[in-house]
Amino acid sequence: MSGTSLDGIDFAYIKFSFHHSWSFSIIHTNTFKYSDDWLNKLKIAFHQNKKQLKALDDEYGVFLADLCHKFINENNIKNIDFIASHGHTIHHKPAEGYTLQIGNGKIIANKTGIQTIYNFRTQDVALGGQGAPLVPIGDELLFAKYDYCLNLGGFANVSYKNNNTRIAFDICAVNTVLNVYANKLGLAYDNHGEIAKNGQLLPNLLKELNHLDFYKQSPPKSLGFEYVDTVLLPLIESYQAKAEDVLHTYCKHIAYQITKIFFDDGKVLITGGGTFNHFLIDEIKAISNNKIVIPSNKVIDYKEALIFAFLGVLKLENKVNCLKSVTGASKNHSSGKIALV
Repeated sequence: MSGTSLDGIDFAYIKFSFHHSWSFSIIHTNTFKYSDDWLNKLKIAFHQNKKQLKALDDEYGVFLADLCHKFINENNIKNIDFIASHGHTIHHKPAEGYTLQIGNGKIIANKTGIQTIYNFRTQDVALGGQGAPLVPIGDELLFAKYDYCLNLGGFANVSYKNNNTRIAFDICAVNTVLNVYANKLGLAYDNHGEIAKNGQLLPNLLKELNHLDFYKQSPPKSLGFEYVDTVLLPLIESYQAKAEDVLHTYCKHIAYQITKIFFDDGKVLITGGGTFNHFLIDEIKAISNNKIVIPSNKVIDYKEALIFAFLGVLKLENKVNCLKSVTGASKNHSSGKIALV
């Protein structure tokens, strides 16, 4: 799993069991950081043409296959049923019927000798869906004891049951914005939100952010880097503010947008890299009546990788792994392509 925040590629070796309900154990994990070369390739890919993207798709597939070998060898893994690979999202334009996750699954299967399940989003978009979020089927079947499952990654997304129907959607951008302003200070990210904590509130910016049209839309809805690039960053940059003040204000914005989703005092499971931003979590707690649950670091860091492995299990069994109530697709379906060896 590679997320939009570009903080690395998450690998997880998972064992799934089914006895009346699904359970899992996370056996081995690792996050492989991107080299500067790969960071640059992925950052400029957004602007490349189809021919360049096809070449990058293949090159990234080779790269992922090599990392699979490394992960397998480092952990001395012997028993593998399949590889489930999300790849890395370059474009996400569901309104135009298009989404692209690079990392050619056929190449991964051929180079590793292990059947590979990939391309999890395209079918949903073809069926009129958003192609995202796909994690909620895992929330439904693996994390049912929580009222809300909130992920704080490149974007914040939430999953919960409403009138016995699972709904989920992207709430707002998180690390895709925060990391831009940490980068301006020469940092990869704002460790524990310490810089944001010491910044000053920009009330007019906060007001403008909270009044953006996206927040008036009803779900299903999803976000991509296009939105950050064309809407959020130009708005924030127009204030010509200090990076620490932007970080402080934007964390307040995230907390506000997240907590207005919660309509009772239920349990909220929070995962994703943003969970380690203590200032952001404190802001959420300060304006929420909910019980906030922070799980083990393995679940925080690897929940998405875990659930994409689970999507692979469901695909192999030809069971539903995409919910129309979540994505807006015309029907529930079993998504993903299987590359056989």
